[in-house]
Amino acid sequence: MSFTIAIIGRPNVGKSTLFNRLVGQKLALVDDEPGVTRDRREGEGRLGDLEFTLIDTAGLDEGAKGSLTARMQEQTEVAIGLADALMFVFDARAGLTPNDRAFADFARRANKPVVLVANKSEGKHGELGAMESYALGLGDPIQISAEHGEGLSDLYDALRVLMPEPVEEEEFDDDDDIIETDEEIAQRPIRVAIVGRPNAGKSTLINHLLGEERLLTSPEAGTTRDSISVEITWQGREFRVFDTAGIRRRSRIEEKLEKLSVADALRAVRFAEVVVLMMDAQNRFEEQDLRIADLIEREGRALVLAVNKWDLMEKKGSLISDLRIDTDHLLPQVKGAPTVAVSGLMGEGIDRLMKAIEEAYAVWNKRVPTATLNRWFEQAVDANPPPAVSGRRLKLNYITQAKARPPSFILFCSRADAVPTSYLRYLTNSMREAFNLPGTPVRISLREKANPFAHKRKRPS
Repeated sequence: MSFTIAIIGRPNVGKSTLFNRLVGQKLALVDDEPGVTRDRREGEGRLGDLEFTLIDTAGLDEGAKGSLTARMQEQTEVAIGLADALMFVFDARAGLTPNDRAFADFARRANKPVVLVANKSEGKHGELGAMESYALGLGDPIQISAEHGEGLSDLYDALRVLMPEPVEEEEFDDDDDIIETDEEIAQRPIRVAIVGRPNAGKSTLINHLLGEERLLTSPEAGTTRDSISVEITWQGREFRVFDTAGIRRRSRIEEKLEKLSVADALRAVRFAEVVVLMMDAQNRFEEQDLRIADLIEREGRALVLAVNKWDLMEKKGSLISDLRIDTDHLLPQVKGAPTVAVSGLMGEGIDRLMKAIEEAYAVWNKRVPTATLNRWFEQAVDANPPPAVSGRRLKLNYITQAKARPPSFILFCSRADAVPTSYLRYLTNSMREAFNLPGTPVRISLREKANPFAHKRKRPS
């Protein structure tokens, strides 16, 4: 039986630091600036033998109706509704503030068990602030330091009282011998990262896929900060989709918080299997878009291009073919990458986008039999032999696929360091066409065959 705990409190009291401590990973961004967390984030927490679902929330704050702050508070209220218990966190060094007292009333009205957590309790100032918290009427404060890991045994005792008795699971001695079949691997959720420049409409698209306002959206660029993952089922297929912060050019990033957000987005790209690069239809294929696409290719991830805000464009029919031509011309390293016109706000093209993601994932996992591969290889070399280098002919022996995800091949040859890059590009493009590998990165590494006579000494002249 799962047990869900929401961490609530005013901004900058250490909620995200406590969340990271309990989930055992630095999932949530942490900074001294108040209001870093905006969207609610879920993770699997563990404290001793206690396991629970943890929800990190935006700091409770007052804001005008319809403002970003007000919508952040609505996300917190949703998290409270999903939770079985609340952790009300306050800053023991700062003592109680009027906002703490107001939000303590808010927590009481939720009519759920509340654990009062006095964070930053290290030192004498923390002791005094913790004593003040009895005035909130939420019980004894648990004095901890989320940053230094102090006081977690007391937090364990408080949570243990609230949580149901753990169900003992049967032990299996052969767990290490269990091997997943290809069918089981194929049914895993596809990990998809949505990336792009700020204000390209990434969060709006994911909200449409979910059918709810799960992620905060705003005309203001830079609304998303953390990389938030959500589970989506689309036509019977499961996806784990990561919403990421907009990635601007490095020269324009000055604030520390934006640097953290971009680093988090890049981690999401490395964790993903398929990356959707979202562009604004009215400003598509800008230099930064091409840089991001090149990064995705270098990371070896399947790429899908989504041109968003298509509902604002005129003469759409003639533009679709232009999009595909532009993709192949500007991104030759991922030639044939699927390009889909969508409108995250209106829901146009969503089915085509999800189908393109599935197809890109299948290509990314593709394996080519060695016999078929070498038949193609012989024909490709006969059609266009490698050039002679320094008057000596290059000998290409055979090729084999080392792995998939992305498709990676080893070419055995003589004088590997002399094979021109242009010839490898020819082989890559020929392979894409022969084995239907559009868009996905293709790796060809060179390896020299061992010389059986290398150990023999030359005869003296």
